[in-house]
Amino acid sequence: MTTSQASSQAPTTAPILVTGGTGRTGRRVADRLRAQGRPVRIASRSGAVPFDWHDEAGWDAALAGTAAVYLCYSPDLALPGADAVVDAFTTRAVRHGVERVVLLSGRGEEGARACEDIALAAAPATTVVRCSWFQENFSEHFLLDGVLDGRIAVPADQVREPFVSLEDVADVAALALTSDAHAGEVLELTGPEALTFTQVARLLSDATGRPVEHAALTPDDFVAELTAAGVHPDEAAGLAWLFQEVLDGRNTATTDTVERVLGRAATPFDVFAKTAAAAGAWVPRA
Repeated sequence: MTTSQASSQAPTTAPILVTGGTGRTGRRVADRLRAQGRPVRIASRSGAVPFDWHDEAGWDAALAGTAAVYLCYSPDLALPGADAVVDAFTTRAVRHGVERVVLLSGRGEEGARACEDIALAAAPATTVVRCSWFQENFSEHFLLDGVLDGRIAVPADQVREPFVSLEDVADVAALALTSDAHAGEVLELTGPEALTFTQVARLLSDATGRPVEHAALTPDDFVAELTAAGVHPDEAAGLAWLFQEVLDGRNTATTDTVERVLGRAATPFDVFAKTAAAAGAWVPRA
């Protein structure tokens, strides 16, 4: 089933809950659902429905009357304690009559696998969207400042990663939320090529018209630089841990899942970079 086929189905009246609905993936998923005429309920700390993964008091109000849930756990499914939260939330969701769950997961993360198993067991119509690292980390998240400064400094040397576009992820997630075509499946999403950070820096240089280099740091130096740039120390430490956990070559292989599910090729990194540059993602600071 293609995205256009999914959107041609009759809209349902029950809202679809999008957790993290103001974030990078959630807002894209919500936009696609609204474009299909689907009612959407945004749940986040700053959204229309107040929501906190670590405060169950707001869960019932968020879930009441919903038909499906986009489950985007923050900060990361791989971190200790995430499985307990996902277990409690999916149990509550099923109790509210939720029939379809789409879980955003990370590729190669053992902790995330435990969360996937919990979600798949909780609701038969669960779809796991398991992703490689996002291309948009360089334009909207913790690597943005590095691109602007011309230096991507990370605790990774020449390991290759098949970075995936959030636009592709959102298309797949929206389809899974509105169709049973991939119920019970784990959809592993990657970009079409595996790149080193050095290759990524070269592509970003081409897209921005400014030199961007890659510097391999120790984890401690990485945390220190992020903290100095204003990132919370806990978040910086978590990112350093993730680099060491999954960027070790285990995720180098690409998949054809985006093309198989959407009927089109996954977005190459150079296309993402040129599009983001044209949209002003890396306009130099004043």
